[in-house]
Amino acid sequence: MRIETLALLLQGQAAGLPEHRITDIFKPLATPARAEAQIAELTLAITGAIFLIVGFLIVFTLWRFRRKPGDDAHQEPAQVYGSNQIEIAWTAIPILIVFILIGVSARVIASVQNASPPAEALKIRLIGHQWWWEIHYSDYGIVDANEINMPATPDGRMATYFELQSADVLHSIWIPQLSGKLDLIPNRTNYTWMDPRSPGIYFGNCAEYCGTQHAYMLLRVVARAPQDFKAWAAAEQKPAAPAALASDGRKVFDSLACVNCHTIRGTRAVGTFGPDLTHLMSRQTIASGALENSHDNLKAWVDNPQDAKPGCLMPSMKLGAQDLEAVTAYLELLK
Repeated sequence: MRIETLALLLQGQAAGLPEHRITDIFKPLATPARAEAQIAELTLAITGAIFLIVGFLIVFTLWRFRRKPGDDAHQEPAQVYGSNQIEIAWTAIPILIVFILIGVSARVIASVQNASPPAEALKIRLIGHQWWWEIHYSDYGIVDANEINMPATPDGRMATYFELQSADVLHSIWIPQLSGKLDLIPNRTNYTWMDPRSPGIYFGNCAEYCGTQHAYMLLRVVARAPQDFKAWAAAEQKPAAPAALASDGRKVFDSLACVNCHTIRGTRAVGTFGPDLTHLMSRQTIASGALENSHDNLKAWVDNPQDAKPGCLMPSMKLGAQDLEAVTAYLELLK
Protein backbone atom coordinates (compact mmCIF):
# COMPACT_ATOMS: atom_id res chain seq x y z
CA MET A 1 0.00 0.00 0.00
CA ARG A 2 2.86 2.41 0.80
CA ILE A 3 4.35 1.95 -2.70
CA GLU A 4 0.96 2.65 -4.32
CA THR A 5 0.52 5.72 -2.13
CA LEU A 6 3.89 7.13 -3.14
CA ALA A 7 3.08 6.51 -6.79
CA LEU A 8 -0.17 8.46 -6.46
CA LEU A 9 1.57 11.33 -4.71
CA LEU A 10 4.11 11.52 -7.50
CA GLN A 11 1.24 11.97 -9.97
CA GLY A 12 -0.57 14.73 -8.08
CA GLN A 13 0.26 18.34 -8.94
CA ALA A 14 -1.40 21.69 -8.39
CA ALA A 15 -2.46 23.20 -11.68
CA GLY A 16 -0.06 25.77 -13.06
CA LEU A 17 2.64 25.35 -10.39
CA PRO A 18 5.91 23.49 -11.05
CA GLU A 19 6.91 20.89 -8.49
CA HIS A 20 10.40 20.69 -7.00
CA ARG A 21 10.36 17.07 -5.89
CA ILE A 22 14.12 16.53 -6.04
CA THR A 23 15.05 18.40 -2.88
CA ASP A 24 18.59 19.26 -3.99
CA ILE A 25 20.39 21.51 -1.50
CA PHE A 26 22.76 22.50 -4.30
CA LYS A 27 19.90 24.10 -6.25
CA PRO A 28 18.75 26.68 -3.68
CA LEU A 29 15.72 28.78 -4.56
CA ALA A 30 15.63 31.12 -1.55
CA THR A 31 18.13 33.33 0.27
CA PRO A 32 18.68 31.19 3.43
CA ALA A 33 19.10 28.03 1.35
CA ARG A 34 21.57 29.80 -0.95
CA ALA A 35 23.73 30.92 2.00
CA GLU A 36 23.73 27.41 3.45
CA ALA A 37 24.55 25.84 0.08
CA GLN A 38 27.62 28.07 -0.13
CA ILE A 39 28.81 26.74 3.25
CA ALA A 40 28.29 23.19 2.01
CA GLU A 41 30.27 23.90 -1.16
CA LEU A 42 33.14 25.47 0.84
CA THR A 43 33.20 22.52 3.25
CA LEU A 44 33.20 20.00 0.41
CA ALA A 45 35.99 21.89 -1.38
CA ILE A 46 38.20 21.91 1.72
CA THR A 47 37.53 18.31 2.71
CA GLY A 48 37.88 17.20 -0.92
CA ALA A 49 41.31 18.84 -1.11
CA ILE A 50 42.33 17.12 2.14
CA PHE A 51 41.16 13.78 0.74
CA LEU A 52 43.18 14.24 -2.47
CA ILE A 53 46.33 15.33 -0.63
CA VAL A 54 46.18 12.49 1.89
CA GLY A 55 45.32 9.98 -0.84
CA PHE A 56 48.27 11.19 -2.94
CA LEU A 57 50.69 10.94 0.00
CA ILE A 58 49.53 7.40 0.78
CA VAL A 59 49.91 6.25 -2.84
CA PHE A 60 53.27 8.02 -3.18
CA THR A 61 54.57 6.45 0.05
CA LEU A 62 53.45 2.97 -1.00
CA TRP A 63 55.17 3.39 -4.36
CA ARG A 64 58.32 5.19 -3.19
CA PHE A 65 59.10 2.84 -0.31
CA ARG A 66 57.91 -0.41 -1.83
CA ARG A 67 60.11 -3.51 -1.53
CA LYS A 68 62.47 -3.72 -4.48
CA PRO A 69 64.14 -6.78 -6.04
CA GLY A 70 67.32 -7.59 -4.14
CA ASP A 71 66.21 -5.99 -0.85
CA ASP A 72 66.95 -7.96 2.29
CA ALA A 73 63.59 -9.22 3.52
CA HIS A 74 64.85 -9.25 7.10
CA GLN A 75 66.34 -5.77 7.13
CA GLU A 76 64.34 -3.07 8.90
CA PRO A 77 63.75 0.19 7.04
CA ALA A 78 65.44 3.35 8.26
CA GLN A 79 63.92 4.48 11.58
CA VAL A 80 62.97 8.17 11.59
CA TYR A 81 61.94 9.54 14.97
CA GLY A 82 59.68 12.47 14.26
CA SER A 83 59.98 15.98 12.87
CA ASN A 84 58.93 19.06 14.83
CA GLN A 85 58.12 20.96 11.63
CA ILE A 86 55.84 18.21 10.28
CA GLU A 87 54.07 17.71 13.60
CA ILE A 88 53.45 21.45 14.02
CA ALA A 89 52.10 21.62 10.46
CA TRP A 90 49.66 18.73 10.76
CA THR A 91 48.40 20.12 14.07
CA ALA A 92 48.13 23.79 13.14
CA ILE A 93 46.59 23.37 9.68
CA PRO A 94 43.57 21.26 10.83
CA ILE A 95 42.96 23.68 13.73
CA LEU A 96 43.03 26.59 11.28
CA ILE A 97 40.59 24.81 8.95
CA VAL A 98 38.19 24.06 11.81
CA PHE A 99 38.20 27.71 12.94
CA ILE A 100 37.58 28.89 9.37
CA LEU A 101 34.56 26.60 9.03
CA ILE A 102 33.24 27.58 12.47
CA GLY A 103 33.57 31.26 11.63
CA VAL A 104 31.87 30.99 8.25
CA SER A 105 29.06 28.85 9.68
CA ALA A 106 28.48 31.22 12.60
CA ARG A 107 28.34 34.21 10.24
CA VAL A 108 25.73 32.57 8.00
CA ILE A 109 23.63 31.28 10.91
CA ALA A 110 23.63 34.75 12.47
CA SER A 111 22.73 36.44 9.17
CA VAL A 112 19.73 34.12 8.71
CA GLN A 113 18.45 34.12 12.28
CA ASN A 114 19.01 37.82 12.98
CA ALA A 115 17.54 39.13 9.73
CA SER A 116 14.82 41.74 10.31
CA PRO A 117 11.52 41.07 8.53
CA PRO A 118 10.64 43.55 5.77
CA ALA A 119 7.50 45.67 6.06
CA GLU A 120 5.55 43.32 3.78
CA ALA A 121 6.57 40.11 5.55
CA LEU A 122 3.99 37.35 5.95
CA LYS A 123 3.95 36.00 9.51
CA ILE A 124 3.21 32.34 10.17
CA ARG A 125 3.13 30.38 13.42
CA LEU A 126 4.02 26.76 12.70
CA ILE A 127 3.28 24.15 15.37
CA GLY A 128 4.55 20.59 15.15
CA HIS A 129 2.31 17.75 16.34
CA GLN A 130 2.65 13.98 16.23
CA TRP A 131 2.45 13.67 13.21
CA TRP A 132 1.19 16.74 11.37
CA TRP A 133 1.79 20.49 11.04
CA GLU A 134 -0.55 23.22 12.31
CA ILE A 135 -0.24 26.51 10.41
CA HIS A 136 -1.51 29.88 11.69
CA TYR A 137 -1.54 32.90 9.38
CA SER A 138 -1.60 35.57 12.06
CA ASP A 139 -2.39 38.53 9.81
CA TYR A 140 -5.27 36.76 8.06
CA GLY A 141 -6.92 34.79 10.86
CA ILE A 142 -6.44 31.56 8.89
CA VAL A 143 -5.62 28.15 10.38
CA ASP A 144 -4.46 25.45 7.97
CA ALA A 145 -2.55 22.19 8.10
CA ASN A 146 0.39 20.47 6.38
CA GLU A 147 0.61 22.75 3.33
CA ILE A 148 2.19 26.17 3.79
CA ASN A 149 1.01 28.75 1.29
CA MET A 150 3.13 31.86 0.83
CA PRO A 151 3.82 34.50 -1.83
CA ALA A 152 6.80 34.07 -4.11
CA THR A 153 9.12 37.06 -4.27
CA PRO A 154 11.16 37.28 -7.49
CA ASP A 155 12.74 40.58 -6.41
CA GLY A 156 13.46 39.47 -2.84
CA ARG A 157 11.50 42.34 -1.28
CA MET A 158 9.07 40.09 0.55
CA ALA A 159 9.64 37.18 2.90
CA THR A 160 7.71 34.77 5.10
CA TYR A 161 8.74 34.69 8.75
CA PHE A 162 7.99 31.72 10.99
CA GLU A 163 7.50 31.23 14.70
CA LEU A 164 8.31 27.57 15.30
CA GLN A 165 6.72 25.73 18.24
CA SER A 166 5.99 22.16 19.26
CA ALA A 167 2.89 20.83 20.98
CA ASP A 168 4.45 17.58 22.17
CA VAL A 169 7.97 16.34 21.29
CA LEU A 170 11.00 17.62 19.41
CA HIS A 171 10.37 18.17 15.68
CA SER A 172 12.46 19.82 12.98
CA ILE A 173 11.39 21.61 9.81
CA TRP A 174 13.48 21.11 6.69
CA ILE A 175 12.62 22.35 3.20
CA PRO A 176 16.01 21.89 1.50
CA GLN A 177 15.60 24.31 -1.40
CA LEU A 178 14.22 27.11 0.78
CA SER A 179 15.94 26.89 4.16
CA GLY A 180 18.03 24.71 6.44
CA LYS A 181 16.86 22.56 9.33
CA LEU A 182 15.57 24.19 12.50
CA ASP A 183 14.10 22.49 15.54
CA LEU A 184 10.62 22.93 16.97
CA ILE A 185 11.08 22.50 20.72
CA PRO A 186 8.37 22.22 23.40
CA ASN A 187 8.10 25.35 25.58
CA ARG A 188 10.41 27.32 23.30
CA THR A 189 9.90 29.46 20.20
CA ASN A 190 12.44 29.41 17.37
CA TYR A 191 12.41 31.62 14.30
CA THR A 192 13.24 31.23 10.64
CA TRP A 193 12.26 32.75 7.29
CA MET A 194 12.00 31.93 3.60
CA ASP A 195 11.73 33.95 0.40
CA PRO A 196 11.06 31.59 -2.52
CA ARG A 197 12.05 33.38 -5.71
CA SER A 198 9.67 31.60 -8.06
CA PRO A 199 6.17 30.10 -7.75
CA GLY A 200 6.10 26.35 -7.26
CA ILE A 201 5.58 23.50 -4.83
CA TYR A 202 8.53 22.74 -2.57
CA PHE A 203 8.76 19.54 -0.56
CA GLY A 204 10.02 19.09 2.96
CA ASN A 205 9.59 16.96 6.03
CA CYS A 206 10.21 16.64 9.74
CA ALA A 207 13.96 16.12 10.11
CA GLU A 208 14.03 15.00 13.75
CA TYR A 209 12.79 11.56 14.80
CA CYS A 210 9.54 12.21 16.63
CA GLY A 211 7.90 8.81 16.97
CA THR A 212 6.26 6.02 15.00
CA GLN A 213 5.09 8.04 11.99
CA HIS A 214 8.04 10.43 11.76
CA ALA A 215 8.72 9.36 8.15
CA TYR A 216 5.16 10.35 7.18
CA MET A 217 5.25 13.79 8.76
CA LEU A 218 5.64 15.47 5.38
CA LEU A 219 5.28 19.11 4.45
CA ARG A 220 4.63 21.14 1.32
CA VAL A 221 5.30 24.79 0.64
CA VAL A 222 3.08 26.22 -2.09
CA ALA A 223 4.68 29.45 -3.29
CA ARG A 224 2.18 31.50 -5.29
CA ALA A 225 2.38 34.69 -7.28
CA PRO A 226 1.46 37.56 -4.88
CA GLN A 227 -1.94 38.16 -6.44
CA ASP A 228 -2.71 34.42 -6.38
CA PHE A 229 -1.73 34.24 -2.72
CA LYS A 230 -4.14 37.08 -1.90
CA ALA A 231 -6.93 35.25 -3.74
CA TRP A 232 -6.10 32.03 -1.85
CA ALA A 233 -6.12 33.88 1.49
CA ALA A 234 -9.47 35.51 0.73
CA ALA A 235 -11.01 32.11 -0.03
CA GLU A 236 -9.51 30.54 3.12
CA GLN A 237 -10.93 33.29 5.33
CA LYS A 238 -14.48 32.30 4.44
CA PRO A 239 -16.43 29.81 6.58
CA ALA A 240 -17.36 26.37 5.30
CA ALA A 241 -19.13 26.24 1.95
CA PRO A 242 -22.94 26.66 2.21
CA ALA A 243 -23.49 23.40 0.35
CA ALA A 244 -21.51 21.58 3.03
CA LEU A 245 -23.49 23.20 5.85
CA ALA A 246 -26.74 21.95 4.34
CA SER A 247 -25.63 18.37 3.64
CA ASP A 248 -26.92 15.26 5.40
CA GLY A 249 -23.34 14.24 6.12
CA ARG A 250 -22.93 17.24 8.39
CA LYS A 251 -25.55 15.86 10.76
CA VAL A 252 -23.66 12.59 11.00
CA PHE A 253 -20.33 14.38 11.45
CA ASP A 254 -21.75 16.64 14.16
CA SER A 255 -23.01 13.60 16.07
CA LEU A 256 -19.53 12.08 16.25
CA ALA A 257 -16.52 12.77 18.46
CA CYS A 258 -14.87 14.37 15.37
CA VAL A 259 -16.21 17.77 16.53
CA ASN A 260 -14.06 17.53 19.68
CA CYS A 261 -10.84 17.32 17.68
CA HIS A 262 -11.46 19.28 14.47
CA THR A 263 -12.68 22.76 13.61
CA ILE A 264 -15.03 23.53 10.72
CA ARG A 265 -15.80 27.23 10.86
CA GLY A 266 -19.53 28.00 10.85
CA THR A 267 -20.42 24.71 12.58
CA ARG A 268 -20.35 23.29 16.10
CA ALA A 269 -17.03 21.58 15.34
CA VAL A 270 -14.52 23.69 17.28
CA GLY A 271 -11.88 21.15 18.33
CA THR A 272 -8.21 22.08 18.19
CA PHE A 273 -6.56 18.71 18.79
CA GLY A 274 -6.55 17.81 15.07
CA PRO A 275 -6.24 19.76 11.81
CA ASP A 276 -8.73 22.47 10.85
CA LEU A 277 -11.02 21.00 8.17
CA THR A 278 -12.85 24.15 7.03
CA HIS A 279 -11.24 24.02 3.58
CA LEU A 280 -10.00 20.44 3.59
CA MET A 281 -10.46 19.92 -0.15
CA SER A 282 -8.18 22.85 -1.00
CA ARG A 283 -5.26 20.66 0.09
CA GLN A 284 -3.45 18.28 -2.24
CA THR A 285 -2.89 15.62 0.42
CA ILE A 286 -4.30 14.32 3.69
CA ALA A 287 -2.62 12.67 6.69
CA SER A 288 0.30 15.14 6.50
CA GLY A 289 1.27 14.10 3.01
CA ALA A 290 0.83 10.36 3.50
CA LEU A 291 -2.12 10.13 1.08
CA GLU A 292 -3.31 11.96 -2.00
CA ASN A 293 -6.51 13.88 -1.27
CA SER A 294 -8.92 11.75 -3.31
CA HIS A 295 -12.36 10.28 -2.65
CA ASP A 296 -11.12 6.74 -2.05
CA ASN A 297 -8.24 7.82 0.19
CA LEU A 298 -10.43 10.17 2.20
CA LYS A 299 -13.05 7.49 2.71
CA ALA A 300 -10.42 4.93 3.77
CA TRP A 301 -8.82 7.47 6.12
CA VAL A 302 -12.12 8.24 7.85
CA ASP A 303 -12.93 4.52 8.06
CA ASN A 304 -9.64 3.49 9.68
CA PRO A 305 -6.66 5.87 9.83
CA GLN A 306 -4.46 3.15 11.32
CA ASP A 307 -4.34 1.33 7.98
CA ALA A 308 -2.49 4.18 6.28
CA LYS A 309 -0.67 5.64 9.28
CA PRO A 310 -0.28 3.07 12.09
CA GLY A 311 0.10 4.67 15.49
CA CYS A 312 -1.51 8.00 14.52
CA LEU A 313 -3.67 9.60 17.18
CA MET A 314 -6.90 9.64 15.13
CA PRO A 315 -9.15 6.71 16.11
CA SER A 316 -11.41 4.68 13.85
CA MET A 317 -15.01 5.75 14.33
CA LYS A 318 -16.39 2.33 13.24
CA LEU A 319 -19.02 3.88 10.98
CA GLY A 320 -21.54 1.90 9.01
CA ALA A 321 -21.33 2.01 5.20
CA GLN A 322 -24.11 4.60 4.84
CA ASP A 323 -22.72 6.96 7.48
CA LEU A 324 -19.20 6.56 6.11
CA GLU A 325 -20.36 7.63 2.65
CA ALA A 326 -22.30 10.56 4.11
CA VAL A 327 -19.34 11.85 6.14
CA THR A 328 -16.99 11.46 3.16
CA ALA A 329 -19.39 13.35 0.90
CA TYR A 330 -19.67 16.10 3.53
CA LEU A 331 -15.89 16.46 3.83
CA GLU A 332 -15.58 16.64 0.03
CA LEU A 333 -17.79 19.75 0.07
CA LEU A 334 -15.32 21.61 2.31
CA LYS A 335 -13.55 23.47 -0.48
